[in-house]
Amino acid sequence: MTDAPPRMTKQRAAVLTVLKQGGFRSAQDWHDRLRHDGSTAGLATVYRALQALTDTGDVDTVLTETGETLYRLCEAREEHHHHLRCRACGAAEDIDMPSIEGWAASVGAEHGYSRIDHTVELTGVCSDCAKAGR
Repeated sequence: MTDAPPRMTKQRAAVLTVLKQGGFRSAQDWHDRLRHDGSTAGLATVYRALQALTDTGDVDTVLTETGETLYRLCEAREEHHHHLRCRACGAAEDIDMPSIEGWAASVGAEHGYSRIDHTVELTGVCSDCAKAGR
């Protein structure tokens, strides 16, 4: 028995639509945007939709320094990648870091580990936010 992909519900479709606004945002922020657009989806529904979309690879997540998870519609990339994210506005760039990939595999092998996984996130302030004094 194989796992079927999650069903595309009306609420999940609404979450996908609002995610097209871009940037990394919290589930609460996405919920607020949905409500502003007239959706009646509850916060718990938004969390479930974001988790399902994360599980299918349609949504990227990052963890803030306070431990909050932020979500963003994933660009169509199959390979592992990292993010450079603005702490002020949530804008993000996908970045390739081949030297980090090699380093992580090397450190794992040195200690007898395989199937190494890792997360690298760079944060800063984008030029627009810096100009605005944020």
